Order: sequence, then structure tokens, then C-alpha cells
Amino acid sequence: MLGDWSGRKTLPAVAAKTAAFFFCLIFLAAPGFGQSLTGRWAATSRTLDNGETLKAILELTQTGSDLKGKLTGLGFGVDVTGTATGNHFELFGVGWDEKKPFMVGDLANGELRWQQWGDAYVAKAATAADEFPKLPYLEPPPLHKVAYNGLAKTPPMGWNSWNLFQGKVDDQTVRTMADAMVSSGMRDAGYIYVNIDDTWEGVRDAQGVLQANHKFPDMKALADYVHSKGLKLGIYSSPGPRTCGGYPASYGHEAQDAKLFAAWGIDYLKYDWCSAGIIYKNDALQPVYQKMGDALEETGRPIVFSLCEYGMGSVEKWGPEVGGNLWRTTGDINDSWASMIDNIEKQAPTAPYAGPGHWNDPDMLEIGNGHMSDDEYRSHMSLWALTAAPLLAGNDIRTMSAATKSILLNKEVIAIDQDPLGKQASPVKSGDLETWMKPLADGGVAVGLVNLGSAPAQATVKASDLQLGGKVKKARDLWTHSDVKFENGAYSVTVPSHGVLLLRVSAK
Repeated sequence: MLGDWSGRKTLPAVAAKTAAFFFCLIFLAAPGFGQSLTGRWAATSRTLDNGETLKAILELTQTGSDLKGKLTGLGFGVDVTGTATGNHFELFGVGWDEKKPFMVGDLANGELRWQQWGDAYVAKAATAADEFPKLPYLEPPPLHKVAYNGLAKTPPMGWNSWNLFQGKVDDQTVRTMADAMVSSGMRDAGYIYVNIDDTWEGVRDAQGVLQANHKFPDMKALADYVHSKGLKLGIYSSPGPRTCGGYPASYGHEAQDAKLFAAWGIDYLKYDWCSAGIIYKNDALQPVYQKMGDALEETGRPIVFSLCEYGMGSVEKWGPEVGGNLWRTTGDINDSWASMIDNIEKQAPTAPYAGPGHWNDPDMLEIGNGHMSDDEYRSHMSLWALTAAPLLAGNDIRTMSAATKSILLNKEVIAIDQDPLGKQASPVKSGDLETWMKPLADGGVAVGLVNLGSAPAQATVKASDLQLGGKVKKARDLWTHSDVKFENGAYSVTVPSHGVLLLRVSAK
């Protein structure tokens, strides 16, 4: 009831109240006030390089301004949380970056439109026809030990396409990168693997054989070219139905894909968990990876097996059992000091499990990609060498600066990484200085002091802390390429902010 015409209210008062009521109705219906985002939304995006359309299903529940739900894509599934302000929304992946939303969009005219990792999506209310095909559940095999393939007796070295090129990698890029690996001296320094990451895949034919897409017209010819340069070729897949980029992966086709890779002449497989997490729980990691380990062994071709499972499931304890030569201890790296340090700190607890043929992997190198200083890149290279990590460059080898070359091609630092003893350094932190020590095959030790602080710091290495079993015979600074002297049982030097002192010390 808007007013009491028989009482004391006047006509102007009633008119004012009536106007206010209708204003509220108009305001509540206006797009700026916000419609509910609750629902099941079917989204499409760009066309992939194999002709398929990138799709996703977003389930959302809105309570006030709070959002929660799940996003399922071709290559992944993740729980999401976020907020809505009017018709605008921002979503975060649970367990992902909690500071930066990976989805930002708006609701308008019954459609959700959002940006996700640089891709634009348009979503409408989902129907039964929009649902992803339900795949049969394949029971993981019983556990058994896969025989060691005899490879990666020192940490693998090479180049990977993802950090710089992501989905833009193609046959010509790989060929020119292989040429540059030779002309730059990278190959002779030990970088021998040229690894193609995601987005090379086409579709499967009637027999289930996976084709490469138009960017890679002849994978066998490409492998032959890379081999002719004295290099080896790597490739990428997933134990799930789709790769992280949404392309067909190896679920249910493990033996078939392994035979295909061997026939092409592939020497290295990066096997990324991705959409396997939609089908399997993390307690199935070991048998699922074992299935591909068996398939690779069955081909008879020596193929390095790289497990990419982001450090889940204590992989360092069972990686060798499934035929793995290396395994990720961390999430994906990015070209920043914070990301690099976070990854290497997560690498530290895995030290007891590193050794010839089986390595802990804190992800690829970002050196030369331009978002860290040269001091920070030297720390990056030093820490990877001290922790016996694989050295997989991720920059454009064809256009390296002199500074980048001096870091990636530092043979004295590479020798620390490739030391045949295969021990992984462990850190001791004191204030802003973190000290890493790595025993070496010749009885000496590599010691690195990293300045985590924002100002230069005085770093001191004491001979008594090096556990050499004798007095210092020789100490060499591996970045200045000069011998240094221990005075009164110690060596001191100023280390710049985010810089590193890396010494190789031998005993009498």
C-alpha cells in the first residue's frame, strides 16, 4: 500500500512515495546494479592451431558480492573464488596466485564475457549439448618398478619453447633455434636438447594416431634436422585427455603415442599432469606416470622422461620408480625475482633424492627474457647449478645479448651443475644472506652466497664451515673467473642486492 488516502497524507506526499517506489524498481533492474552470475555457463574462445575451438564450462554461485564455483577447460579444472561488483566479476584459481585474478569479465545481455590468460571468452547459459564428452575411466595399472633407461647421468641441458614463445612455436622457429644453439656455442657448452612444448598437436585420425598441426608439417623431418646439428629433439604431452593448452593428449593412447614419438626420432618427453587432474586424484600420480614410463621403455628408443606434476605427491620419492629422469618440484616459473626465489626454496627439501639419472626440477631458466637484472640472472644460474637442476634455457638464443651469453655459457658454473657426483646443495640462511653448499666429485665444494636483501651486504665464507677435511688449497670466483685467497681462514666480499658470490673451493 503506497499511502492512506483517507488519513492525513496529502496528494504530494503520496505522489512522492509512489515516484520513489518506481525509481527503486528501475534502479534494481538497471545493469549497473548487477544481475546474478549464478549458473552454469558454456564459453567459447579462439580457434586452436588444430582447428578445434577452445571451450570452457564455468559453474558459479553468487552470494551477495562473493563468488565461488569451478572452471573446467579442455586442459584443466580448477575451483574458483572471487567477487562481483555490479555486473563486473574477478575470479581467482584456488591454490593459484591469490593476488592476481586470472579471469576478469562482465555480464551483459545474458552473456558472460571475460579475459583469461590473454584469451577472450563469450559464455551463455549451458545446455546439455555444451557439456564435455564424458570419458571412460581408465583404472591406473598396478605399481611396479620401471627399469632405469640409463639417461640423464647429469642434469639435462637444452632449450624449451614455452617461456618465450608459448603457443607461437613452429617448425621454422625450432630449426632456427637449433642453428643458433650451434652458432652461439650453446651446444658445445652442453645444451643439447631442443624441446617443443605445448601447441604442436593436431587431431587423431581414424586409427587414433595423433597428427601434428599445420605449424609442424613433418615432425620426422624436423627431428632429422635437429639431429644433423648434433642436438636432440624433445616434445610434450599429458597423461590426461587434453594438454594445458587444450590440445589432444595421451589419455588412453600412451603406448600408441610413445611409438609415434619413437618413430619420429624424439629424444625427450615432458609429460604435464594438466587435465589428468580432472580424471584422477593425486594419489594416482605414480601409476599414471608409470603407464607412460612403461610405454617409453617398450619402444626401445632412449627417451628422457620428464615428469611435470608441479611437485605434487612427493614425486622425488617415487620418480625413479616410474622411469622418470627428472620431475618438477614447483609450480611454473615466471621471469621475476620473487618467482625464481620461491621455486628454488621449494626445491631445497628435495635434496636427498637427487642423483645421476634422477633430478629435481625447479622449472626452466628465464635468463635473458628481460624482466630481471643481470645480477638476478647470475643468482638464477648459480642456484640452479648448486641444486643440480636441469638447465633448460627459455630465451631467444638467436638474439642473446653479451651479458646473457656470459651467464648461460659460463662453463665454470655449468661444471658445478654437471658435476658427476650429482649432489644437490642445501641452504643455510643468516639474515638476508643465504648460503648454499654443494659437495663435488673431486672432494671440493661449491659454495654460493645469495643476497636476498635490497642493499649490498658483506658476505664471508669461513673455511671451517666448508667441511673440506683440510685447509683451502684453491678458491675460485666463478663469475669473475679469478682465484681468491682465504685470509685467516675466511674470504669476505660485498655482494650486491639480489646478487651472488659463487666459489669453487678445493682442499690440500
